[in-house]
Amino acid sequence: MEQCACVERELDKVLHKFLTYGQHCEQSLEELLHYVGQLRAELASAALQGTPLSATLSLVMSQCCRKIKDTVQKLASDHKDIHSSVSRVGKAIDRNFDSEICGVVSDAVWDSREKQQQILQMAIVEHLYQQGMLSVAEELCQESTLNVDVDFKQPFLELNRILEALHEQDLGPALEWAVSHRQRLLELNSSLEFKLHRLHFIRLLAGGPEKQLEALSYARHFQPFARLHQREIQVMMGSLVYLRLGLEKSPYCHLLDNSHWAEICETFTRDACSLLGLSVESPLSVSFASGCVALPVLMNIKAVIEQRQCTGVWSHKDELPIEIELGMKCWYHSVFACPILRQQTSDSNPPIKLICGHVISRDALNKLINGGKLKCPYCPMEQNPADGKRIIF
Repeated sequence: MEQCACVERELDKVLHKFLTYGQHCEQSLEELLHYVGQLRAELASAALQGTPLSATLSLVMSQCCRKIKDTVQKLASDHKDIHSSVSRVGKAIDRNFDSEICGVVSDAVWDSREKQQQILQMAIVEHLYQQGMLSVAEELCQESTLNVDVDFKQPFLELNRILEALHEQDLGPALEWAVSHRQRLLELNSSLEFKLHRLHFIRLLAGGPEKQLEALSYARHFQPFARLHQREIQVMMGSLVYLRLGLEKSPYCHLLDNSHWAEICETFTRDACSLLGLSVESPLSVSFASGCVALPVLMNIKAVIEQRQCTGVWSHKDELPIEIELGMKCWYHSVFACPILRQQTSDSNPPIKLICGHVISRDALNKLINGGKLKCPYCPMEQNPADGKRIIF
């Protein structure tokens, strides 16, 4: 990310120069046009009177020509300086980024080029659907001849339809969806339906005393949530006391904060994605963010491998030559590393739980078998290797 920041700083300098040059150029040309206009009026006046051109007007014309020439030269010089600033952006990109990123890994690591292209196109389409750019996604599907199933599109269409309504402060579609999925939301311990009812109640309160009876009537929707959200319900009912004085000037003014709408959009997105089996962030954005962290490390590894001429070190498709720390945000799956062989387990080498409770990899288990018996490397218990059970994380 430091490399991106360096390029961004150079780009900011160029944009600042463009803005400054544009303002200066416009001001200089306006002053010049005004000056030439005045001189033209004086010449026209002298021509109407039939008087010969005076020495003063001749001097003013010479000064005007000189001023035009100086202004044009100054603007051209400033414009040339901008060209050098633009070239510095290109040099900053070349200095901070490797143009041969594709060469970080060998082609043998990947599947066929056609499959790569299809996976990438599908990731882009899914990202566009998830971001609500439905028309762009449809156009990409047509141009790339990618066949996307209707069942794949439907969750994204429904999700974006409800989110668009929430952005317009329309709670109807979201409430309808939450009620129809109430049981599954309860299984997730979701408070989405309550938050939607609370937001609708707050909108009624914002209507003033005229909406008091309607707000009291709507408060019946809080009954199923009384046990889990008692405190929030008490606060909302207490706000009715200040309704005639105006909530914005009461201790309950925080209820009218616009941040509640941003919160409900975030809550709906998270819970709806959980129910629909979608990730909150698109796989493309997660992969891109992970790549920004991992790429510099991989490039250093590539340089070391080439320097030591050990190109066969990285030949597996499902693992990297070393562990790369991406941070807690990118931890999605539990991973077990065998404490004996110091290798990460896989489908072909899964973790095995011994009778004594210790866990090792299958390869380690096979290496520890002696005379048909297995002695746990951590405790003295001897056991039959066949008694070990595979563990699935």
